[in-house]
Amino acid sequence: MDAKLKYEFKRKLEELEKYKGRGTELITLYIPPNKNIADVANQLRNELSQASNIKSKQTRTNVLAGLEAILQRLKMFKKPPENGMVIISGVIDLGGGKEKHITEIIIPPEPVPMYKYHCDSRFYLEPLKEMLKEKKVYGLIVLDRREATIGVLRGNRIEVLAHATSNVPGKHRQGGQSSVRFERLREIAIHEFYKRVGDKANEAFLPIKDELEGILIGGPSPTKEEFYEGEYLHHELQRKVLGLFDVGYTDESGLYELVEKAEDVLQELDIIKEKKIMNRFLKEVVKDGLAAYGEEEVRKYLSYGAVDTLLISEDLRYERVTYRCPKCGKTVEVTLKDNTSKKMYCENDNVEMEEVERKDVVMELAELAEASGAKVVFVSTESEEGAMLMNAFGGIAAILRYKVE
Repeated sequence: MDAKLKYEFKRKLEELEKYKGRGTELITLYIPPNKNIADVANQLRNELSQASNIKSKQTRTNVLAGLEAILQRLKMFKKPPENGMVIISGVIDLGGGKEKHITEIIIPPEPVPMYKYHCDSRFYLEPLKEMLKEKKVYGLIVLDRREATIGVLRGNRIEVLAHATSNVPGKHRQGGQSSVRFERLREIAIHEFYKRVGDKANEAFLPIKDELEGILIGGPSPTKEEFYEGEYLHHELQRKVLGLFDVGYTDESGLYELVEKAEDVLQELDIIKEKKIMNRFLKEVVKDGLAAYGEEEVRKYLSYGAVDTLLISEDLRYERVTYRCPKCGKTVEVTLKDNTSKKMYCENDNVEMEEVERKDVVMELAELAEASGAKVVFVSTESEEGAMLMNAFGGIAAILRYKVE
Protein backbone atom coordinates (compact mmCIF):
# COMPACT_ATOMS: atom_id res chain seq x y z
CA MET A 1 0.00 0.00 0.00
CA ASP A 2 1.31 3.46 -0.92
CA ALA A 3 2.59 5.20 2.25
CA LYS A 4 0.49 8.32 1.76
CA LEU A 5 -2.69 6.31 1.09
CA LYS A 6 -1.90 4.15 4.11
CA TYR A 7 -1.57 7.26 6.29
CA GLU A 8 -4.89 8.68 5.00
CA PHE A 9 -6.63 5.36 5.57
CA LYS A 10 -5.18 5.05 9.08
CA ARG A 11 -6.30 8.60 9.96
CA LYS A 12 -9.80 7.85 8.67
CA LEU A 13 -10.07 4.78 10.89
CA GLU A 14 -8.76 6.75 13.91
CA GLU A 15 -11.51 9.32 13.30
CA LEU A 16 -14.25 6.69 12.96
CA GLU A 17 -13.01 4.87 16.06
CA LYS A 18 -13.74 7.96 18.19
CA TYR A 19 -17.42 8.00 17.24
CA LYS A 20 -20.07 6.38 19.40
CA GLY A 21 -23.84 6.32 19.38
CA ARG A 22 -26.22 6.65 22.31
CA GLY A 23 -27.66 3.23 21.58
CA THR A 24 -26.98 0.34 19.19
CA GLU A 25 -27.66 2.54 16.20
CA LEU A 26 -24.40 2.87 14.29
CA ILE A 27 -24.55 0.77 11.12
CA THR A 28 -21.52 -0.72 9.35
CA LEU A 29 -22.10 -2.53 6.06
CA TYR A 30 -19.29 -4.54 4.41
CA ILE A 31 -19.88 -5.26 0.71
CA PRO A 32 -17.27 -7.48 -1.03
CA PRO A 33 -16.36 -6.91 -4.71
CA ASN A 34 -18.45 -9.82 -6.02
CA LYS A 35 -21.67 -9.00 -4.12
CA ASN A 36 -24.83 -8.19 -6.08
CA ILE A 37 -26.00 -4.65 -5.16
CA ALA A 38 -29.69 -5.57 -5.72
CA ASP A 39 -29.35 -8.40 -3.17
CA VAL A 40 -27.82 -5.98 -0.65
CA ALA A 41 -30.67 -3.49 -1.15
CA ASN A 42 -33.25 -6.27 -0.64
CA GLN A 43 -31.63 -7.33 2.63
CA LEU A 44 -31.56 -3.72 3.87
CA ARG A 45 -35.29 -3.35 3.10
CA ASN A 46 -35.84 -6.46 5.17
CA GLU A 47 -33.77 -4.87 7.99
CA LEU A 48 -35.98 -1.76 7.66
CA SER A 49 -39.12 -3.75 8.40
CA GLN A 50 -37.46 -5.48 11.38
CA ALA A 51 -36.07 -2.19 12.74
CA SER A 52 -39.60 -0.79 13.06
CA ASN A 53 -40.01 -3.22 16.01
CA ILE A 54 -37.14 -1.68 18.06
CA LYS A 55 -38.62 -0.62 21.43
CA SER A 56 -36.54 2.52 22.03
CA LYS A 57 -38.04 5.32 19.95
CA GLN A 58 -34.70 7.15 19.59
CA THR A 59 -32.79 4.02 18.53
CA ARG A 60 -35.59 3.01 16.15
CA THR A 61 -35.68 6.45 14.52
CA ASN A 62 -31.89 6.57 14.11
CA VAL A 63 -31.55 3.01 12.75
CA LEU A 64 -34.34 3.63 10.21
CA ALA A 65 -32.68 6.90 9.13
CA GLY A 66 -29.30 5.13 8.78
CA LEU A 67 -30.77 2.33 6.66
CA GLU A 68 -32.58 4.83 4.41
CA ALA A 69 -29.34 6.81 3.96
CA ILE A 70 -27.41 3.64 2.97
CA LEU A 71 -30.15 2.63 0.48
CA GLN A 72 -29.86 6.07 -1.12
CA ARG A 73 -26.08 5.67 -1.44
CA LEU A 74 -26.46 2.22 -3.00
CA LYS A 75 -28.45 3.74 -5.87
CA MET A 76 -25.18 5.35 -7.02
CA PHE A 77 -23.69 1.90 -7.78
CA LYS A 78 -24.54 -0.73 -10.41
CA LYS A 79 -21.87 -2.99 -8.89
CA PRO A 80 -19.35 -2.64 -6.04
CA PRO A 81 -15.96 -0.95 -6.71
CA GLU A 82 -12.96 -3.16 -7.50
CA ASN A 83 -12.11 -3.71 -3.80
CA GLY A 84 -15.74 -3.60 -2.63
CA MET A 85 -16.80 -0.95 -0.14
CA VAL A 86 -17.77 -0.28 3.46
CA ILE A 87 -20.69 2.04 4.19
CA ILE A 88 -21.09 3.53 7.65
CA SER A 89 -24.17 5.44 8.79
CA GLY A 90 -25.65 6.59 12.08
CA VAL A 91 -26.19 9.36 14.59
CA ILE A 92 -23.01 10.06 16.53
CA ASP A 93 -22.96 11.60 20.00
CA LEU A 94 -20.94 14.85 19.98
CA GLY A 95 -21.36 15.40 23.74
CA GLY A 96 -23.14 18.21 25.53
CA GLY A 97 -26.49 17.01 24.21
CA LYS A 98 -25.37 17.48 20.58
CA GLU A 99 -25.48 14.81 17.88
CA LYS A 100 -24.90 14.50 14.13
CA HIS A 101 -26.00 12.03 11.45
CA ILE A 102 -23.15 10.88 9.22
CA THR A 103 -23.12 8.54 6.22
CA GLU A 104 -19.83 7.73 4.47
CA ILE A 105 -18.59 5.30 1.84
CA ILE A 106 -15.09 3.91 2.43
CA ILE A 107 -13.25 2.32 -0.51
CA PRO A 108 -10.57 0.21 1.23
CA PRO A 109 -7.04 -0.39 -0.11
CA GLU A 110 -7.60 -4.17 -0.15
CA PRO A 111 -10.62 -6.31 -1.13
CA VAL A 112 -13.40 -6.44 1.48
CA PRO A 113 -13.14 -10.02 2.82
CA MET A 114 -16.83 -10.74 3.58
CA TYR A 115 -20.42 -9.49 3.46
CA LYS A 116 -21.55 -8.22 6.86
CA TYR A 117 -24.31 -6.01 8.26
CA HIS A 118 -23.47 -4.82 11.78
CA CYS A 119 -25.41 -2.58 14.17
CA ASP A 120 -23.84 -1.43 17.46
CA SER A 121 -22.96 1.62 19.57
CA ARG A 122 -19.66 1.86 17.64
CA PHE A 123 -18.73 1.27 14.01
CA TYR A 124 -17.31 -2.21 13.30
CA LEU A 125 -13.78 -1.50 11.99
CA GLU A 126 -11.72 -4.62 12.82
CA PRO A 127 -11.55 -6.02 9.23
CA LEU A 128 -10.40 -2.59 8.00
CA LYS A 129 -7.76 -2.32 10.75
CA GLU A 130 -6.43 -5.73 9.69
CA MET A 131 -5.60 -4.20 6.29
CA LEU A 132 -3.12 -1.84 8.00
CA LYS A 133 -1.09 -4.69 9.49
CA GLU A 134 2.27 -5.33 7.87
CA LYS A 135 1.96 -8.53 5.87
CA LYS A 136 5.68 -9.41 5.86
CA VAL A 137 6.62 -11.36 8.99
CA TYR A 138 10.04 -12.90 9.71
CA GLY A 139 10.95 -15.34 12.49
CA LEU A 140 14.07 -14.46 14.50
CA ILE A 141 16.25 -16.78 16.63
CA VAL A 142 19.47 -15.73 18.38
CA LEU A 143 21.36 -18.25 20.51
CA ASP A 144 24.66 -19.35 21.99
CA ARG A 145 25.21 -22.18 24.48
CA ARG A 146 24.07 -20.04 27.43
CA GLU A 147 20.79 -18.53 26.28
CA ALA A 148 18.43 -18.05 23.35
CA THR A 149 15.81 -15.45 22.41
CA ILE A 150 13.02 -15.99 19.89
CA GLY A 151 11.03 -13.21 18.26
CA VAL A 152 9.36 -11.92 15.12
CA LEU A 153 9.97 -8.94 12.89
CA ARG A 154 6.54 -7.69 11.83
CA GLY A 155 6.92 -4.73 9.51
CA ASN A 156 8.97 -2.26 11.54
CA ARG A 157 8.36 -3.86 14.92
CA ILE A 158 10.38 -6.55 16.68
CA GLU A 159 8.45 -8.61 19.26
CA VAL A 160 10.06 -11.01 21.73
CA LEU A 161 8.12 -14.29 21.88
CA ALA A 162 10.26 -16.55 24.08
CA HIS A 163 13.53 -16.75 26.03
CA ALA A 164 15.50 -19.72 27.29
CA THR A 165 18.64 -20.21 29.40
CA SER A 166 20.78 -23.34 29.44
CA ASN A 167 22.37 -25.60 32.05
CA VAL A 168 25.33 -26.35 29.80
CA PRO A 169 28.48 -26.57 31.97
CA GLY A 170 31.55 -24.47 31.11
CA LYS A 171 34.48 -25.94 29.19
CA HIS A 172 36.54 -26.68 32.31
CA ARG A 173 35.60 -29.92 34.03
CA GLN A 174 35.22 -30.10 37.77
CA GLY A 175 36.41 -32.59 40.35
CA GLY A 176 37.77 -35.94 39.23
CA GLN A 177 35.63 -36.35 36.12
CA SER A 178 37.51 -37.73 33.12
CA SER A 179 37.70 -35.34 30.19
CA VAL A 180 35.90 -37.84 27.93
CA ARG A 181 32.99 -38.30 30.36
CA PHE A 182 32.80 -34.54 31.02
CA GLU A 183 32.73 -33.74 27.32
CA ARG A 184 30.02 -36.36 26.75
CA LEU A 185 27.83 -34.85 29.50
CA ARG A 186 28.42 -31.41 28.03
CA GLU A 187 27.35 -32.57 24.55
CA ILE A 188 24.16 -34.08 26.00
CA ALA A 189 23.38 -30.80 27.80
CA ILE A 190 23.99 -28.80 24.58
CA HIS A 191 21.73 -31.17 22.61
CA GLU A 192 18.98 -30.88 25.24
CA PHE A 193 19.25 -27.08 25.19
CA TYR A 194 19.04 -26.93 21.38
CA LYS A 195 16.03 -29.25 21.53
CA ARG A 196 14.35 -26.95 24.06
CA VAL A 197 15.06 -23.90 21.88
CA GLY A 198 13.67 -25.75 18.86
CA ASP A 199 10.51 -26.66 20.79
CA LYS A 200 10.00 -23.02 21.87
CA ALA A 201 10.56 -21.81 18.30
CA ASN A 202 8.09 -24.39 16.97
CA GLU A 203 5.49 -23.27 19.51
CA ALA A 204 6.02 -19.64 18.50
CA PHE A 205 6.24 -20.03 14.72
CA LEU A 206 4.03 -22.97 13.70
CA PRO A 207 0.74 -21.12 14.43
CA ILE A 208 1.90 -18.31 12.10
CA LYS A 209 3.88 -20.43 9.59
CA ASP A 210 1.70 -19.32 6.67
CA GLU A 211 2.47 -15.66 7.48
CA LEU A 212 6.24 -16.20 7.78
CA GLU A 213 8.31 -14.93 4.85
CA GLY A 214 11.32 -16.66 6.36
CA ILE A 215 13.39 -17.33 9.48
CA LEU A 216 16.76 -15.78 10.40
CA ILE A 217 19.15 -17.45 12.86
CA GLY A 218 21.92 -15.54 14.62
CA GLY A 219 24.67 -16.35 17.10
CA PRO A 220 28.40 -17.10 17.33
CA SER A 221 30.04 -19.95 15.44
CA PRO A 222 29.64 -22.87 15.74
CA THR A 223 26.39 -22.54 17.77
CA LYS A 224 24.06 -21.29 15.05
CA GLU A 225 25.46 -23.86 12.56
CA GLU A 226 24.99 -26.71 15.08
CA PHE A 227 21.41 -25.63 15.75
CA TYR A 228 20.52 -25.33 12.07
CA GLU A 229 22.32 -28.47 10.88
CA GLY A 230 20.90 -30.48 13.80
CA GLU A 231 17.39 -29.76 12.39
CA TYR A 232 15.90 -28.88 15.77
CA LEU A 233 13.15 -26.92 14.02
CA HIS A 234 10.00 -28.51 12.64
CA HIS A 235 10.58 -29.52 8.99
CA GLU A 236 8.12 -26.90 7.71
CA LEU A 237 10.05 -24.19 9.58
CA GLN A 238 13.48 -25.61 8.70
CA ARG A 239 12.65 -25.00 5.01
CA LYS A 240 11.97 -21.33 5.76
CA VAL A 241 15.46 -20.53 7.13
CA LEU A 242 16.90 -17.76 4.95
CA GLY A 243 20.36 -17.52 6.48
CA LEU A 244 22.72 -17.73 9.46
CA PHE A 245 24.32 -14.53 10.79
CA ASP A 246 27.09 -13.71 13.28
CA VAL A 247 25.72 -11.72 16.22
CA GLY A 248 27.35 -10.92 19.57
CA TYR A 249 24.22 -10.76 21.75
CA THR A 250 21.60 -13.40 22.43
CA ASP A 251 19.09 -11.37 24.44
CA GLU A 252 16.50 -8.94 23.01
CA SER A 253 19.23 -6.62 21.70
CA GLY A 254 20.53 -9.61 19.72
CA LEU A 255 17.27 -9.67 17.74
CA TYR A 256 17.89 -6.05 16.66
CA GLU A 257 21.50 -6.90 15.82
CA LEU A 258 20.30 -9.89 13.77
CA VAL A 259 17.97 -7.68 11.71
CA GLU A 260 20.86 -5.29 11.00
CA LYS A 261 23.21 -8.13 10.03
CA ALA A 262 20.55 -9.57 7.71
CA GLU A 263 20.21 -6.23 5.90
CA ASP A 264 20.86 -7.71 2.45
CA VAL A 265 18.15 -10.33 2.94
CA LEU A 266 15.70 -7.77 4.31
CA GLN A 267 16.63 -4.85 2.08
CA GLU A 268 13.07 -4.49 0.83
CA LEU A 269 11.68 -4.24 4.35
CA ASP A 270 10.51 -0.85 5.58
CA ILE A 271 12.64 -1.01 8.75
CA ILE A 272 15.86 -1.24 6.72
CA LYS A 273 14.80 1.51 4.31
CA GLU A 274 13.90 3.73 7.28
CA LYS A 275 17.23 3.07 9.02
CA LYS A 276 19.17 3.96 5.86
CA ILE A 277 17.29 7.18 5.19
CA MET A 278 17.42 8.26 8.86
CA ASN A 279 21.16 7.53 9.07
CA ARG A 280 21.66 9.63 5.93
CA PHE A 281 19.69 12.48 7.55
CA LEU A 282 21.60 12.21 10.87
CA LYS A 283 24.97 12.35 9.06
CA GLU A 284 23.88 15.63 7.44
CA VAL A 285 22.75 16.99 10.83
CA VAL A 286 26.11 16.14 12.47
CA LYS A 287 28.13 17.94 9.79
CA ASP A 288 25.60 20.80 9.59
CA GLY A 289 25.06 19.86 5.97
CA LEU A 290 21.98 19.27 3.83
CA ALA A 291 19.47 18.73 6.64
CA ALA A 292 16.50 20.66 8.01
CA TYR A 293 14.07 19.85 10.81
CA GLY A 294 11.09 21.33 12.59
CA GLU A 295 7.92 22.39 10.80
CA GLU A 296 8.84 26.04 10.22
CA GLU A 297 12.28 25.35 8.74
CA VAL A 298 11.08 22.45 6.58
CA ARG A 299 8.16 24.56 5.26
CA LYS A 300 10.68 27.25 4.25
CA TYR A 301 12.80 24.79 2.26
CA LEU A 302 9.70 23.24 0.67
CA SER A 303 8.61 26.68 -0.51
CA TYR A 304 12.02 27.09 -2.24
CA GLY A 305 11.77 23.63 -3.83
CA ALA A 306 15.01 22.75 -2.00
CA VAL A 307 13.83 19.50 -0.37
CA ASP A 308 15.09 16.21 -1.80
CA THR A 309 13.40 13.89 0.75
CA LEU A 310 10.73 14.79 3.30
CA LEU A 311 10.72 12.64 6.47
CA ILE A 312 7.47 12.56 8.45
CA SER A 313 6.68 10.56 11.57
CA GLU A 314 3.62 8.32 11.18
CA ASP A 315 2.55 9.37 14.70
CA LEU A 316 2.42 13.09 13.93
CA ARG A 317 -1.09 14.41 14.64
CA TYR A 318 -1.30 18.15 13.92
CA GLU A 319 -3.61 20.40 11.95
CA ARG A 320 -2.88 23.63 10.06
CA VAL A 321 -5.67 26.01 11.04
CA THR A 322 -6.52 29.22 9.13
CA TYR A 323 -8.15 32.12 10.99
CA ARG A 324 -9.66 35.21 9.34
CA CYS A 325 -10.53 38.64 10.75
CA PRO A 326 -14.26 39.37 10.22
CA LYS A 327 -13.50 43.09 9.86
CA CYS A 328 -10.39 43.50 7.70
CA GLY A 329 -10.22 40.00 6.17
CA LYS A 330 -6.62 39.37 7.28
CA THR A 331 -5.78 35.65 7.58
CA VAL A 332 -3.34 33.88 9.91
CA GLU A 333 -2.21 30.22 9.84
CA VAL A 334 -1.19 28.34 12.99
CA THR A 335 -0.35 24.70 13.68
CA LEU A 336 -2.32 23.05 16.49
CA LYS A 337 -2.64 19.56 17.91
CA ASP A 338 -5.52 17.57 16.46
CA ASN A 339 -9.01 18.64 17.51
CA THR A 340 -7.79 21.63 19.52
CA SER A 341 -8.50 25.31 18.94
CA LYS A 342 -7.03 28.64 19.98
CA LYS A 343 -8.44 32.14 20.38
CA MET A 344 -6.79 34.44 17.84
CA TYR A 345 -7.14 38.25 17.72
CA CYS A 346 -6.50 40.49 14.74
CA GLU A 347 -3.50 42.80 15.25
CA ASN A 348 -5.17 45.52 13.18
CA ASP A 349 -8.69 45.56 14.66
CA ASN A 350 -8.22 43.73 17.98
CA VAL A 351 -11.29 41.55 17.29
CA GLU A 352 -11.48 37.76 17.65
CA MET A 353 -10.69 35.99 14.39
CA GLU A 354 -12.88 33.23 12.94
CA GLU A 355 -11.65 29.74 12.08
CA VAL A 356 -12.18 29.16 8.34
CA GLU A 357 -10.18 26.03 7.43
CA ARG A 358 -8.37 23.01 8.88
CA LYS A 359 -5.85 20.82 7.07
CA ASP A 360 -3.95 17.75 8.22
CA VAL A 361 -0.32 18.95 8.52
CA VAL A 362 1.11 15.64 7.31
CA MET A 363 -1.04 15.57 4.16
CA GLU A 364 -0.37 19.26 3.47
CA LEU A 365 3.43 18.88 3.74
CA ALA A 366 3.36 15.67 1.67
CA GLU A 367 1.44 17.47 -1.10
CA LEU A 368 3.89 20.42 -1.02
CA ALA A 369 6.79 17.96 -1.30
CA GLU A 370 5.25 16.03 -4.19
CA ALA A 371 4.50 19.30 -6.03
CA SER A 372 8.23 20.12 -6.00
CA GLY A 373 9.31 16.60 -6.98
CA ALA A 374 10.57 15.64 -3.51
CA LYS A 375 10.25 12.11 -2.16
CA VAL A 376 8.07 11.57 0.92
CA VAL A 377 9.06 8.93 3.48
CA PHE A 378 6.73 8.06 6.37
CA VAL A 379 8.80 6.85 9.34
CA SER A 380 7.30 4.69 12.08
CA THR A 381 8.23 5.24 15.74
CA GLU A 382 8.85 1.51 16.25
CA SER A 383 12.56 1.76 15.40
CA GLU A 384 15.15 3.65 17.47
CA GLU A 385 15.75 6.07 14.59
CA GLY A 386 12.01 6.60 14.07
CA ALA A 387 11.51 7.41 17.75
CA MET A 388 14.39 9.90 17.49
CA LEU A 389 12.72 11.64 14.54
CA MET A 390 9.56 12.11 16.60
CA ASN A 391 11.12 12.99 19.96
CA ALA A 392 14.25 14.93 19.00
CA PHE A 393 13.21 16.54 15.70
CA GLY A 394 9.47 17.09 16.20
CA GLY A 395 8.44 14.43 13.68
CA ILE A 396 9.25 16.59 10.61
CA ALA A 397 12.63 16.65 8.86
CA ALA A 398 14.15 16.91 5.41
CA ILE A 399 17.24 15.99 3.41
CA LEU A 400 17.94 18.95 1.14
CA ARG A 401 19.05 19.38 -2.44
CA TYR A 402 20.82 22.59 -1.49
CA LYS A 403 20.99 25.10 1.36
CA VAL A 404 19.25 28.45 1.13
CA GLU A 405 20.97 31.35 2.84
